[in-house]
Amino acid sequence: MPNKAIRIVDKSIDRIVLIVSLLLFLICVYAMIDAVMVYYNANDQSVLKYKPHGKEDAAVLRELSDDAVAWLTVDDTNIDYPIMQGKNNSEYLNKDPYGDYSLSGSIFLDSRCDGKFNDAYSLLYGHHMDYGAMFGALDEFIKPEYFSAHQTGKLTTVGGEEYSITFFSAAKAPADEEIIFDPPNTTNKKLLDYLKKKAAIFKEPQNPGHIIALSTCQSAENIERMLVFGVLSK
Repeated sequence: MPNKAIRIVDKSIDRIVLIVSLLLFLICVYAMIDAVMVYYNANDQSVLKYKPHGKEDAAVLRELSDDAVAWLTVDDTNIDYPIMQGKNNSEYLNKDPYGDYSLSGSIFLDSRCDGKFNDAYSLLYGHHMDYGAMFGALDEFIKPEYFSAHQTGKLTTVGGEEYSITFFSAAKAPADEEIIFDPPNTTNKKLLDYLKKKAAIFKEPQNPGHIIALSTCQSAENIERMLVFGVLSK
C-alpha cells in the first residue's frame, strides 16, 4: 500500500511539473509573439503612403485620420512618422495612427499645443523603441559626434505649411520639469536659459522664434526623459 501511494504521488508530481512547464512555455511563446507585434507596429511602413511630399498633397494626412496634424522626418534616422494629437496626452500612448490599440503607440503633439503649429513652442512625444524605432533614436543625440551629423529634419502640417528643423540641443530632464513639459506656461527665453545650464549639448540657435522638442522616456523605472530641441523655420 505505501508503494502504491508513493507511485500515485510521483505521478501527481509529474503531472504538476508537466502542467507548470507547459504554462511557462505558453507564457514564453506569448511574450515572443507580443514582442514581435510591438516591433512590427513600431516599424509599420504602411503609413508611409500618407506622407506628404509637398504642399499640394499635404491633405493626404486627413485620409489617415482627423487626428493627424503633421508629418515629421528627422534626416538619416528612422524617425519618419505622422504626428497625431489627441484630446489628452494619454490617447495616443497605446494607439497607432489608424486608431487601433498598439503598445508602440504613435508620435503625438502635446494636447495643449496648437495643432497648426502656430505656438512658439511645440512638444512632441514618442515611445522609446529598440533599433531606433519611434523615438528610440533620440538616445544617440546625446553623443556629440552623432548630434553633429544629425542636425536637420522636416515637418509638414496637414494645412500644407512646410518647416525645416535645425536641431540645437540634446538634454535629459525629469518629466515633472515644468519649463519643458508645461508648454502653455513656459517661454522660449526660460527654455533656452534652462538648456544653457542643463543640456548635455547646446548650440546657440539662430532666430529661435519657434522651438520644437522631441521627447521620449528612458525607462519604465524612472521619470527621466531624453529630449532633442530644434528650431522650426518656414
